Amino acid sequence: MTKLSVNINKIATLRNARGGNVPDLLQVANDIQRFGGQGITIHPRPDERHIRYQDARDLKSVVYTEYNIEGNPERKFIDLVLEVKPTQVTLVPDADDAITSNAGWNTIKNQDYLTEIIQEFQRNGIRTSIFVDPVLEMIEGAKKTGTERIELYTEAFAHQYGLGNKDGIQPYDESAKLANELDLGINAGHDLSLDNIQFFQQHIPNLLEVSIGHALISESIYLGLENVVNMYLQKLK
Repeated sequence: MTKLSVNINKIATLRNARGGNVPDLLQVANDIQRFGGQGITIHPRPDERHIRYQDARDLKSVVYTEYNIEGNPERKFIDLVLEVKPTQVTLVPDADDAITSNAGWNTIKNQDYLTEIIQEFQRNGIRTSIFVDPVLEMIEGAKKTGTERIELYTEAFAHQYGLGNKDGIQPYDESAKLANELDLGINAGHDLSLDNIQFFQQHIPNLLEVSIGHALISESIYLGLENVVNMYLQKLK
C-alpha cells in the first residue's frame, strides 16, 4: 500500500487570511492522522506566506506518523530542518516567488550541491528525497547524489490525464522502473487528486508515498476531511 502524506499548506493559508488560529493547524494535523493519514507534509517558504517556520517546530510534537518537510535548501531552510529533524526532507528547487513548485532538479548540473546537502541531512538521521521530473537522466543523476528517494513531479501527468490522455503515464512508468533498478525509493506529488490517483498508483511499481495538498483540501470542502482522507486510502490500497 502506498502511504498518504497530506500537505497542510492550504490550511495555513486559510488561517493566515484572517489572522488568529482558525483553523488550528496543529489540530488539523492531528485529525488527519486520526482519520488514517500516514504522514504530514509542509512546505515552508522564505516569506512564510502559508506555513510559518514556527509551525514546523510546533508540528514536531504533534506528528506521530511520518513528518515530511519540503523546500528549497537555502541555509535558513537547512537550519530549520536540522533543528526539527523530521522523518524526511524533500529538496525542491522552487524560486522564492513561486506560487507553487513548477520543476524538478537538474540533478546533473546540481550534483555536487545536492550531494553536500544530502550528506548533511543524512548525518543527522533525516531521510532525503529529491523532487525530479520523469526524465531518465535526472533519475540517474539523483542516484549519484546519494539520496534515498526521489519524488516524481506529477503535474504533467495530471494535466494529460485531465485531457483524457492516459499515455501521459509512460514517462513516469519508465522513470519508476529505472528508480527501482537503482534502488531509489519512489514518492510522488503535485496535482494528484481523487480523479487520477488510483490510475497513477496502479501504473507506478513500488510507489512508496504520495504527498497531496491542494486537491485533497479542496475536495474536503465538499466531502469533508475525514471522508476524503479515507477515499484516498481506499484508492491507494
